[in-house]
Amino acid sequence: MDKETIILAYSGGLDTSVCVRWLQEHHNAKVITLTADLGMVDLENVKSKALQIGATEALIIDGRKEFIESFVFPALKAGAIYEERYPLATALGRPLIAKYMTEAAIKFGATSLAHGCTGKGNDQVRLDVSVGALAPDLKVIAPVREWGWSRDEEIEYALQHNIPVEVKKSRFSVDENLWGRSVEAGELEDPWEEPPEEAYAWTQPISRTPDNPVYVEIGFVKGTPTSIDGEDMPPLDLVNHLNSIAGEHGIGRIDHIENRLVGIKSREVYEAPAGLTLFTAHKSLESLTLSKNQSRLKQLIAQEYADVVYNGLWYSAHRRDMDAYVESTQQNVTGSVRMKLYKGNCIVVGRQSPRALYSHKLATY
Repeated sequence: MDKETIILAYSGGLDTSVCVRWLQEHHNAKVITLTADLGMVDLENVKSKALQIGATEALIIDGRKEFIESFVFPALKAGAIYEERYPLATALGRPLIAKYMTEAAIKFGATSLAHGCTGKGNDQVRLDVSVGALAPDLKVIAPVREWGWSRDEEIEYALQHNIPVEVKKSRFSVDENLWGRSVEAGELEDPWEEPPEEAYAWTQPISRTPDNPVYVEIGFVKGTPTSIDGEDMPPLDLVNHLNSIAGEHGIGRIDHIENRLVGIKSREVYEAPAGLTLFTAHKSLESLTLSKNQSRLKQLIAQEYADVVYNGLWYSAHRRDMDAYVESTQQNVTGSVRMKLYKGNCIVVGRQSPRALYSHKLATY
């Protein structure tokens, strides 16, 4: 009898590397790993590691363009920031990964999908619900949630099965894509402790930022950022550019207590230089082009949109309905915003639009 084929969302870390062998043993299955490039590094090493462990195939999908254009920018236009702090980087990436997994399942005739999420995090729900919406006939397997092993037990299993995984105990758990970087665990679990500088990778500490500000002009067309300093840029290049320049000036650090989907509170540390810069610019341009009533209702929509994304409901009719409203509000959100980036501050110092509702003639004294 032919073996079952399972598509495994694979990061190259300890959890998912152990999952490859565990799925082979416990499900007598062929395992095809799938890694979505949403801004990861060292992808070739990830692929070779999966094949070395025993994966039948190791798929690498470049999802960066689709991620920014079809997931990040709609959330930006909606103003979706969870609990007014979190730009939803990881939460936006999971439904796209689920989409790629279901597409791979169809292509390779898989009957099950698998992921390495634990039972305490949000991602298990996001992936499970997304797959359920896209391909309800597919079974979802969550080995880490099933086996309940400690990290030491996982390491022991890896050593016993000759799994070539870096098993040194890391201080932090890190997840990153183009829209942001999240850091958890270690001393960060004590909400009283200041995050050490080693927790950050994209942003400079204030003491090492330039002593002179930089001014950046961001152009928008119907709510979508399209240019920097008058130069049109593809979405991917625009986000990368802002991550670099805003991070250099110490912009984008977030430290807050978050209410997780699973019902617990968690201390979360994020970096989102481009995200915070674009949200600030976009909101300022909206203040110039939306009516008071539009702005007030959109604030409510922004909060609801953020909750829907955070809770893993990207593929819901509710989110599509909100997108229709948001798109309507963005028809006049065209113009430019001038930003001053300086010592961790992202300050709007100018905004202009051919669709502005502001009238100098009416406002002047």
